[in-house]
Amino acid sequence: MKAQFEKIPKIQNTAVHAFVYEGATFTAPWHFHPEFELTFIEKGEGIRYVANSVEPFTTGDMVLLGSNLPHCWKEDLVDENGVKSLVFQWDDDLLGENWIEKKEFYNIKELLIRSARGIKFSPMFSSKFHSDLNRIINLPPFKKLMAFVEVLQKLALTTDYHFLGNEHFASDLNTKTNARIDKVYNYIHNHYSNKIVLHDVANLVSMGEEAFCRFFKKSLNKSLFAFINEYRVTMVCKQLIETNKQVKQIAYNCGFESLPFFYKQFQKYKGCSPLSFRKQYRKL
Repeated sequence: MKAQFEKIPKIQNTAVHAFVYEGATFTAPWHFHPEFELTFIEKGEGIRYVANSVEPFTTGDMVLLGSNLPHCWKEDLVDENGVKSLVFQWDDDLLGENWIEKKEFYNIKELLIRSARGIKFSPMFSSKFHSDLNRIINLPPFKKLMAFVEVLQKLALTTDYHFLGNEHFASDLNTKTNARIDKVYNYIHNHYSNKIVLHDVANLVSMGEEAFCRFFKKSLNKSLFAFINEYRVTMVCKQLIETNKQVKQIAYNCGFESLPFFYKQFQKYKGCSPLSFRKQYRKL
C-alpha cells in the first residue's frame, strides 16, 4: 500500500501522544505511522478505511490500530458542526525496552498483536471509555501514562470487538510515499452513486488500466470493482439504518444498476438480506 508516511511528533518526550483533533473535516489522507493508535470519534460520521476494510463510522466509534497500519477517516458531508476525535499514539517501548515481555502485560501484548489487523470495539463497549479518555488527555504525564495502561488492559480483556483488515492483507510500505490510493478513495467517495469506469479511475492516478488493476489488487488484496461494490453496500447499510426508503430505491441511489446483482453483493458482504439487516438494527 503506497500510503503516506506520517511523522508523529514527540511532545516533551512523553510516552503517550494524546490530543483532541477538531476541525471542519478529517484532513489526514490515507497514511501510516510506526506508532500504535487508539481513536475515539466524539463527533462526525462517514467512512473509515483501515487496511483493506471499508466501514461506516459515527459518533462513539472507537478503533485500535497497529503499527504501520494504513488508515484514514472521510466524513460524508461537511457539517457546520465539524468533526472531533480523541487520539492516543504511542511507541512499542511505551514503558521501556522489552516491557511488553513481562508477564504482567501478557494480555496487552496479545491485544497489540491483534491490532495489526485493526480492531473496532462495539458501540456499547466503547461508550464506557468516553469520559475516561477525555479525562486522561488532560492528566499530567505520569498519571496519564498509568491511566492509559489501565485502559489498554481493559481493552485487552474484552471480546466485544471485530477485526477490520483481512488477515492476509500485506501493505507494501517500502516505496516512495504518494497519494494514489487516497485519490482513488476520494473519487469513489464522491462518485459511488454514479457509474464508475475503470479508465477514469486509472487516468486519475496517471496509470494504464492493466497496470492500475495490478497496483490496486496488490495494494488492497481485492479488485477495484470488488472494493466499489463493498463500498456501495456500506452506503446502502447506512441508508437502511437512517431512512425509511425502500430497498430498491436505496440500491439504485447507491449506484447498483441491477437488483439481482445488488442482492447477491449484499448477501456476500453482510450475510443476510437488506430487510433482515434493517430489522436487526431496529431491534437494537
